[in-house]
Amino acid sequence: MTGKIYDVAIVGMGPVGAAAAILFAHAGLDVAVIEKTEEIYPLPRAVGMDGEVVRAFQTIGKGEELNNLLQQRRPGDRVGFANSKREWMFGQEWPDFGVNGWQAVSMFDQPEIEQYFRDQVATYSNVDTFLGHEVTSFDETDSTITLTCTHTGAGESLAINALYLVACDGAASAVRKTLEINWHDLGYDHDWLVIDVVVRDGHTLNQDTLQVCDPDRIVTHVVTKDPFRRWEFKLNPGETWEEMLDPEKIYALLDPWTPRHTYTLRRKAVYQFHAATADEWRRGRIFIAGDAAHQTPPFLGQGMNAGMRDVINLAWKLPMVIRGIASDTLLDTYQLERMPHAQDLVEWAVAVGKLMEHLAAVEAAERQGREPPEILAQKKSAGYGQGREAPPIREGVIMLEQVSDEGSTGYLFSQPIVKDADGNEFRFDDRLGRGFSIITRSPSQLDITPGNQAVLEKLNIVTTSIDNLEEVRGHFDRLFSHADAVIVRPDRYVFGHTTEELDLNGLIESLISKLALI
Repeated sequence: MTGKIYDVAIVGMGPVGAAAAILFAHAGLDVAVIEKTEEIYPLPRAVGMDGEVVRAFQTIGKGEELNNLLQQRRPGDRVGFANSKREWMFGQEWPDFGVNGWQAVSMFDQPEIEQYFRDQVATYSNVDTFLGHEVTSFDETDSTITLTCTHTGAGESLAINALYLVACDGAASAVRKTLEINWHDLGYDHDWLVIDVVVRDGHTLNQDTLQVCDPDRIVTHVVTKDPFRRWEFKLNPGETWEEMLDPEKIYALLDPWTPRHTYTLRRKAVYQFHAATADEWRRGRIFIAGDAAHQTPPFLGQGMNAGMRDVINLAWKLPMVIRGIASDTLLDTYQLERMPHAQDLVEWAVAVGKLMEHLAAVEAAERQGREPPEILAQKKSAGYGQGREAPPIREGVIMLEQVSDEGSTGYLFSQPIVKDADGNEFRFDDRLGRGFSIITRSPSQLDITPGNQAVLEKLNIVTTSIDNLEEVRGHFDRLFSHADAVIVRPDRYVFGHTTEELDLNGLIESLISKLALI
């Protein structure tokens, strides 16, 4: 027995679990992290990080530090769809600045990022890590959870007590299996060979991240962080995992791309890509997050990013409940918000996979002189740069009546780089603190009743305005074209904004109701 009761225990210390530990610890919680491996996994898996994740680390003063580990946009970087000859069909250039105030998507090397996260965890005195330990059982009471953990080498056991448990223990999550939580299958199960290489001078690869819609074999080529590259080859009917992992087979697959002497193999593995979400994300004091809660084909690069959103969501809600500011019902909004959002992105990734299959079928028909199948506009919209965007939050701590495909409520609040009257440039979030914030067009619009002001002080809500700030890069949120004020959540999603019928005090009262404050 460790002799203390932690606020939260985290099972799993991959990128999502480590990020959860950092965010919880920065919020002042006492954290225990249990991870069965002593060292980080030395090979790459995830390769793309959304600006939303960097923005979350910006709130704890680590945005620039994390961003410096990411690949910045290179000349010619773009992502799109190609035919069997790798001729460009449609897509878009990689944007180097997005709504979050950082590069929209950045490539990274997972071992490097995992080591950075682990090093960050070690800087917090309120985090205890139990490496080389595996959770063998857990018991929940009305007030705590007790985890029995066994050292994977010595076989010694210890018990860890915590108020809450967050399981970030991967797709084969032992916690989820113990709870007998089922999967909701979203209809994509295919075997793919994944190859990672280190490229050398003289390679013949360009900067195109491509979905190659070849009738003979669908292929993905990813221009990851320099000097790495990745390919994903879809297995054809009858092919076995063993034959695909044969070195000569791998070289033969890569020969059309670049000569053998221009790269070294870093990783080869066959995976079955899945599309599924768990039926439950909360069971009492237990939450599942990351791959334990959702699995997606990699075509949008949202596997790890969706997991990061899970723990970013919990990182502001759990502290409010633990400190007695909000009731436990606030934690029910975790699944309400995250499950539909993740499911939408998983379904979008499946749509990308089906779009590749469709485009390959079109080329096959053309080769054979047959009438090609018609592509529906809805199916093509799944392609990069074809109009589809990340979904909003449609349930939970949000002004539901304001959510629409054209609005701002439920979406991430736009963060520009701005300049103040003294000539200082900064990302706008740096004015917002770590919690809720109220932003107005001008200071004169902050007319708040004494009762609501007391709530703002209780929640440490920052109030500021965009008055006298000049946009240097990016733009203030579009809601300011018609709204005087907005409430932004700690995770930078828009809670709601004022309208002709709803003033700022009414908006604050709606927030109070949604948060179930004590």
